[in-house]
Amino acid sequence: MNNRKLFRVISFLIALALGYLATTHFGKNSSSNQPNSSSVGKAPAYQNSSTSPSEQLKDHSVVEGKGTVVKVLKDDNNGSRHQRFILRLDSGQTVLVAHNIDLAPRIEVLNEDDTVIFKGEYVSNDKGGVIHWTHRDPQGRHEDGWLKRNGMIYQ
Repeated sequence: MNNRKLFRVISFLIALALGYLATTHFGKNSSSNQPNSSSVGKAPAYQNSSTSPSEQLKDHSVVEGKGTVVKVLKDDNNGSRHQRFILRLDSGQTVLVAHNIDLAPRIEVLNEDDTVIFKGEYVSNDKGGVIHWTHRDPQGRHEDGWLKRNGMIYQ
């Protein structure tokens, strides 16, 4: 196995372990912002009361915020497939959004300068951080997240 593949496998296993630890340590959370709609539908109104990444950069905390797409990246098709894009928050910080498209619908039309509202789990890194868990948890152990673009929710 070459070094790049080994790195990806190890990174995936670490992320999986951290996700497991976070869900078993914190348990299932409930949220008043959780939509009660189908996988794609109208989103609830954005509420600025939740923690945003720029306010509190605590690893593995559920955050809600909005940002402007600065770059649309190729999907990550290794393991669970993820739609990936970079958002610039109002604070100027950039975060990678990794939206699991095996568990949730993808945002079909996504361009630079689009505004995306999100709810998911923040994980810090040396490039600004990653927002993931932007979907429902099929096993009900993790707080559901979502993405919202042009009034439509993707979870």
